[in-house]
Amino acid sequence: MEILKPGDAGYDEGRRVFNGMIDRRPALIALCETEDDVRAALDRAARDGLPVSVRGGGHNVAGHGIGEGSLVIHLGRMRRTEVDAERGLAHAQGGATWGDFDAATQEHGLATPGGIVSTTGLAGLTLGGGIGVLRGQHGLTCDNLVGARVVTAGGDLMKAGAGADPELLWALRGGGGNFGIVTSFDLAVHPQGEVVSGPIEFAYHDPAGFLRFYREYTAALPDEMSCDLLLRSGADAVPRITLLT
Repeated sequence: MEILKPGDAGYDEGRRVFNGMIDRRPALIALCETEDDVRAALDRAARDGLPVSVRGGGHNVAGHGIGEGSLVIHLGRMRRTEVDAERGLAHAQGGATWGDFDAATQEHGLATPGGIVSTTGLAGLTLGGGIGVLRGQHGLTCDNLVGARVVTAGGDLMKAGAGADPELLWALRGGGGNFGIVTSFDLAVHPQGEVVSGPIEFAYHDPAGFLRFYREYTAALPDEMSCDLLLRSGADAVPRITLLT
């Protein structure tokens, strides 16, 4: 494990997140590579009296992974994803992004509902519910979470899931928060063939009328198709609708 403090090479990179407006300066950044590193970082935070923040993919808009004056447990070096195609499972470390996950599962023609941006962290999206384009067929990301390994605030390593702690799995799938640091996820994966997707954009002049049409249109869609709606004003001040399908 590498510990970075202000002024060290790599410190500014380690505190950088997706939202460029977040400019917080943690006291220490622990670049963890193993579960033992995570436990050691928690012990260091306790000894030094520092609050803890956990950075997975760093995509959270509010920047919760980087706390001012905190010890950041940075999981960016824990990104490995392994696929058990016969069992329909993927095992991903807590710092993996959806780009990492999809690259591994697509080699086997498999997928699970996940984010629509490749740099989104798997951990944050999964623990936050997770809405993806496969939701109609396979539900939320958290619905496909079947197991996990968690380092608790006290430094204990716990397993959640079948044959382990079912209540902890229930908590991770939406029952609550702050149970610990998830160092790995077991997610169900499903056969996935070719995908056709893209935006459809056009100007509109009767938004209420279009929304009535959209409600009727999406009510009849098959589960295999997802559709998201954006209403916005373009640079030419013409209101526009974008359908993401």
